[in-house]
Amino acid sequence: MTDTSPEIARSLTLGDCAVNVHDVGQGEPILLIHGSGPGVTAWANWRGVIPVLGQRARVVAPDMLGFGYTRCPPDQVLDPAAWVWQLVDLMDALDLPAAHVVGNSFGGAIALALAHRHPERVKRLVLMGAVGVSFPISAGLDKVWGYQPSLGAMRELIGLFAFDQSIVTDDLVRMRHAASTRADVQERFARLFPPPRQRGVDMLALPEAALRTIAHRTLIVHGRDDRVIPLEVSERLLRLLPHADLHVFGECGHWVQIEKLPGFLRLVSDFLLESKA
Repeated sequence: MTDTSPEIARSLTLGDCAVNVHDVGQGEPILLIHGSGPGVTAWANWRGVIPVLGQRARVVAPDMLGFGYTRCPPDQVLDPAAWVWQLVDLMDALDLPAAHVVGNSFGGAIALALAHRHPERVKRLVLMGAVGVSFPISAGLDKVWGYQPSLGAMRELIGLFAFDQSIVTDDLVRMRHAASTRADVQERFARLFPPPRQRGVDMLALPEAALRTIAHRTLIVHGRDDRVIPLEVSERLLRLLPHADLHVFGECGHWVQIEKLPGFLRLVSDFLLESKA
């Protein structure tokens, strides 16, 4: 039977890897980098964002190495250098000299790493519930990275992600649990952030001196009630990044792009496609 999941899009060969990437719309390019939850894909993370932004811009959303339907050799080293390499090669393959970059959580750290290492490839930055500085790992993030598949564990994680607990439906729990147990997904996920998981936070962090050199206009977005990445992380990024603004959504957890989708889309569209300041 053919898998017709909307999570599967175009496959691009980059080196020894086959990258699953959504490429929608025309115009100003926007690169979306997903987070690191179990079973995550670009589509699962950005399914409410891609169709809307794709009406006004060219939206590119890959499954990052180690995640989703992207395939790479089992011995592929997965670290910020590899993820930045993936994005640069992807942009080259798609003939994108530069793009606006939107990074969610783990993806925010990779967006910052890309801006630091290849500033010419980034126009503006949007960081949503982003890692990017070192901080004592939260109990929520430790549970996310330490996930062991079960319906109960997935229900607990979705409850951690969301402020609005009405989101935690049986259908969503079953869908995300199934995604986390598909093929070798859990095996790959377990290798990404092994214990002690504080090392994962530190691996994704840039030194404060490096953050101070990132000159791109940056919009930082965070949920006030985020139990995965504390709001204080974004407040530190606001102080360190020279040209940053911070928008905090009240009554919102780690899933800003889901819980506050209309407001998130308005903010991002204005900042990336309309604002000239």
